Amino acid sequence: MDAISKLLAPRSVAVIGASADPGKTAGRPVAYLQKHGFAGRIMPVNPKAERIGELPCYADIASLPEVPDVAIVLLGAERAHLAVKELAARGCAAAIVLASGYTETGEEGARRQKQLVQAAGAMRILGPNTIGLVNLTDKIVLSATGALEMEEFPVGGIGVVSQSGGILGSLLSRAAARGIGLSKLISTSNEVDLELADFIDHLADDPATQVIALYVETVRNPAKFRAACLKAARAGKPVVAFKIGRSEAGAQAAVSHTGAMAGADRMYDALFRQVGVIRAKSFNDLLDIPVALATGRKLSGKRVAILTSTGGAGTLVSDDLGVAEFETPAPDAATAEALRALQNGGEAVLDRNPIDVTLAGLRPDLLRGAIRALLASPSYDALVIIVGSSSLAMPELMVGAIRDCLPDSDKPIMAYVSPHAPEIGALLTRNGVPAFAAAESCTAALDAMFKVGQFVAPVDAPPVGAAMAFESATGSLDEAQAKQLFAQFGVPCAAERIVSTPAEAEAAAHALGGRVVLKILSSTITHKSDVGGVAVGLTADTVGARLTRMKAEVQGHTGVAPERFLVQEMVGGGTELILGMHRDALGTAVLLGMGGVTAELFQDTTLRLLPQDEHGLRGLCRAEALAMAKDLKTWPLLDGFRGRPKADVDALVDAIVAFSGMAAQLGERLVEAEINPVFVRAQGQGVSAADGVVVLA
Repeated sequence: MDAISKLLAPRSVAVIGASADPGKTAGRPVAYLQKHGFAGRIMPVNPKAERIGELPCYADIASLPEVPDVAIVLLGAERAHLAVKELAARGCAAAIVLASGYTETGEEGARRQKQLVQAAGAMRILGPNTIGLVNLTDKIVLSATGALEMEEFPVGGIGVVSQSGGILGSLLSRAAARGIGLSKLISTSNEVDLELADFIDHLADDPATQVIALYVETVRNPAKFRAACLKAARAGKPVVAFKIGRSEAGAQAAVSHTGAMAGADRMYDALFRQVGVIRAKSFNDLLDIPVALATGRKLSGKRVAILTSTGGAGTLVSDDLGVAEFETPAPDAATAEALRALQNGGEAVLDRNPIDVTLAGLRPDLLRGAIRALLASPSYDALVIIVGSSSLAMPELMVGAIRDCLPDSDKPIMAYVSPHAPEIGALLTRNGVPAFAAAESCTAALDAMFKVGQFVAPVDAPPVGAAMAFESATGSLDEAQAKQLFAQFGVPCAAERIVSTPAEAEAAAHALGGRVVLKILSSTITHKSDVGGVAVGLTADTVGARLTRMKAEVQGHTGVAPERFLVQEMVGGGTELILGMHRDALGTAVLLGMGGVTAELFQDTTLRLLPQDEHGLRGLCRAEALAMAKDLKTWPLLDGFRGRPKADVDALVDAIVAFSGMAAQLGERLVEAEINPVFVRAQGQGVSAADGVVVLA
C-alpha cells in the first residue's frame, strides 16, 4: 500500500497527545475511532496516563509496540514537529497534524511550517491546521470534528476533499441529515505536503467513490490538479468544485485590455471547464450536484418532464429550467394518450407539461403509471417529480411509487419537495431519488449532468521548443515590433509602413492603395486612441496633413511629440475580435472576445488556460480554439447571422492556435500580449491583426 492508501485505510493508528477526557478536543479522536467501529489497533500516547478507557496508553512514541500506519498529532505547533520527526524515524507512513499556528498566522508560523516539513522527511503529512479525515466506507474516522458526535452516517459514492476543516464537518452533518451517502472526506487545509490533487488522483481509483466534491480556496499546483481531474474524468468520475474568492474588488491594473478582463476567478472558471470540473455556484450545490451525479444516470438532452401534485411548484421548476435553456415540451400524442388512459375521471391534467396530478396525490397506481409513461416517452430526457403537501400524511406511498419505477429507465429522475419536509427529502434520497428543497437545485443538478455528458477530454498540442524570437528585447515593444513577433509565429497582420514625415506618410499611403489608418508608433503609449494617436479613413492626399495635426494633439495630451508613425492598410468588412494572453499564479491563459474600443464595455470574452506538464507549456489545439469562438455571444456574427456572410472561422482558429503557441514558446518572458482588434473577414479571406501590444521580461 502507498502512503495515501495507508492514510485512508490504516490498520493501526497512534494518537499523539491523546486525552482521557472525551469532552476535550484531544480526547475526541480515540473516542470517535471506537464509537464508529474502527477494527484496527489504537495506540494513544500520553506520558501522564496509563490507560485511556480500556486502551493501554504509552509514555512516548519510542514506547509504541509497533510502527503505526498513521499517527494523529494533537500537540501544539511549538511541539508538533518533534513528534513528527520521531514518527518519521520509526517509519510511520503518514501523520495528521491538527495544530494551527502555521502559515495562516504570519512569518513565525511560516517558520514553524518549514520546520514541520523538514522534520517529516519522506513521511507524508496531512495538514497542518486540519480537522483530519473520515473514511465512511471502511468505518475509519481520523478526526476531531464535533460532527462525529452523530451516531451514524449514510455511506455512499461521494468523496469530499476540502481545504477547510470546518467545512468538512459541515458537509458531513448536512449530508447525513439529507440521507446523502459519502465515501471519504479529507481536510487538506494548509497543504504542507498532501494537497487537493493528491486526493483527487487517489479517489479516481477508489472503487467506493463515484463523484468527487471539492471545497477550494486555492490550487497550489495547477499542472498536478489538471492531471488529476482529467484522470477522474477519464475514469467516469465527475468532479464538482465550490471555489471561494469570487468577489474580486477588480482586476489588477495592466497595460492591455486582456489584463483588465481576465480576473483570477475567471482563470479558475477556465481551468475547471478545460478539465471537466463542474463549478458549484452555491455552497448548497456542493451536495445537490454530486448527489444527482452519483446516481450514474446519463442526461442525453435538455427536454424535461415535470410531474407535479401542486401547480405553483410546477411553474417554479418549469420557469427556472427555462432560464437555463432547458425545454419543457408538452407530451407527444402517444404519451398524452397513455397518460389520459390512466384516469378514471377528470381529476388530473395529464396532457400538458407540467403534468398536473394535483387531485391524485394519494393514488400510487396513477403516479406509477404516469412516471412509467413519461420515462418511456421519446419526448423527454429527464423527469422532475414534485412532491406536494398531499404526500405529507403518507410519504411512503409517494416514495414507494417512485422507487418502483427506477429500474424501468436510466433517465435522470429527481424530486422537488415543495413543503418544508426534510424527512421526506431524506427518505427519497436514501431510496435513490435525489431530492431538493429548491427549484433552482433541480436545474443546477440537471445542468451539471448535461455538462458531464458533453465533456470531452482535450487533446494537448505537441510541446514547444525554446524561445528564439526577440531574444534581446525587453519591456514594451512598439506596435510594429509587436506585429513582427505575431507574424513570426504565424498570425497574419495588416500591411503597414513606418514613417516619420508627412511626405513619407503620403508615399506609404500611395504604396498601400485605398484608404489607410495613421497611428503614432510608441512603446510607452499603449492606448493610442485615448490621446488622439489614431486616425482612420485617410488617403494619400490627407494623411500628410493629418500626421502634422496628430503630432500636435498627442503632444498636447502627453507632453511628448511622437517622432514615428505607422501608415496601415485600412481593414474593413470584418468582425473585430480581441485575442490576448494573461498570466497569474494559476497559469497562462489565452483570451478571445469581442474587440475594438468596446472590448471592456461588452465583456464578451472566453478564456482557456494553456496546458502545462513536465515538458513545459503547450499551445491550444484546433478543437479548443474553435470551442473558444463558439463560446462567444458574438459567435452568430461569425456564423452567418441573419444572412451576413460567414466569417473565415478556419483562419481565426489558425490565428488562435498560432498565438497560443507564441505564448507557450515565450513562456515567462512574455508578460503581456494582445491583438485588438483582429479582423475576421468573410470566409476564405483570412484574418488580420490590426493592432498589437507586447511586453517582454
